[in-house]
Amino acid sequence: MNIKIWIGEKVYIIIFKLLYHFPKKKIVMFESFLGKQYSDSPKAIFEEWRRKYPHDELVWSLDSRTSIELPAGVKTVRRLSFQWVYYMARARVWVSNSRLPNWIPKDENTIYLQTWHGTPLKKLALDMNTVHMPGTDTERYKSSFTRESSKWDYLISPNSYSSNIFKRAFAFHRTMLEVGYPRNDLFYHQTRLREVTKRVKDKLELPNDKKIILYAPTWRDQQNEGRGQYRLTLPLDFENFVSRLGDDYVLLVRFHYLVSENLDLSNVSPHVLDVSHYPDIAELYTISDVLITDYSSVMFDFAHLKRPMLFYVYDLEEYRDDIRGFYMNFTEEAPGPLVRTEEELYQTLEELESIEAMYQGKMEQFHHRFCEFDDGHAAANVVEMLAKEIR
Repeated sequence: MNIKIWIGEKVYIIIFKLLYHFPKKKIVMFESFLGKQYSDSPKAIFEEWRRKYPHDELVWSLDSRTSIELPAGVKTVRRLSFQWVYYMARARVWVSNSRLPNWIPKDENTIYLQTWHGTPLKKLALDMNTVHMPGTDTERYKSSFTRESSKWDYLISPNSYSSNIFKRAFAFHRTMLEVGYPRNDLFYHQTRLREVTKRVKDKLELPNDKKIILYAPTWRDQQNEGRGQYRLTLPLDFENFVSRLGDDYVLLVRFHYLVSENLDLSNVSPHVLDVSHYPDIAELYTISDVLITDYSSVMFDFAHLKRPMLFYVYDLEEYRDDIRGFYMNFTEEAPGPLVRTEEELYQTLEELESIEAMYQGKMEQFHHRFCEFDDGHAAANVVEMLAKEIR
């Protein structure tokens, strides 16, 4: 570890512990994906909390390298700054959907709500046989994760399947909130759903006479060449897509932010658009007629809309057997066809209506199992519970 970073962490730990001697303030800290986004379940909880309790002090943690558009009046603090340390130490509640820095001490008067960020298909944390991530190894990764999860007071779950996995994979033994994901409340309020759909289509300047495909593949652990160095491998020829389907579809491409920096779609715009940096993927679901993914947890969220899904799994055996491993029988339970080649993908899209009818039964089963706890009130339930604890 860089000596300056190590010293900085030690100083911050001392500050945390000193500030813990002071009474807590009624502050709620929010963070999404390491401060890189204003999105996901923390966003949904934040907006519900601000609506219900407008006088509470709500603070959003943002990475200094992130430039995102926030609603008017949102109070922000730069992640890992001295000010951030002050607010984190004095806050009664932390809300995050991913891991906080491992060195942060948490006292007994701080409530840490971990929302997590998806129903797991791929093996997680302690269930992973081998960790393919730069800067760590399997033993250190699992030890670090256990230190983090030991600080969680509450963990949100969207279904019984996830609850069982989370308890084991995260070594989590405190309170599981089986309320569904707050980020999915949107799909159960039709007026709001229509408003968001129109706003997003207008913002992206999408035509009304074409259907929208969202291509959102998972992050592949092996797509790195060392710490901070990532490679982008494109499994689709976008020019070929335009020539085959450009008259009928617009393709929205969403890659992981670590590799999307290398993506250039200028030669296929406006038929193919990069939405990797769109702030909230849930809003992209609302405008999408079809989802193409592979092993990403986006499938479980998109299932709330019961729209067609195609699974482009050109590396299925490698990913399942060598890289991550799966919890469920993906090939049997997937609510849409598994296609292995680009040509097969195009043929499936050309026969989409018959494919959708063919998989209607599987979609219903998938929805019943994995959308189990969601009813449109997850954020309200979480806010009501936490707000009572700090009053």
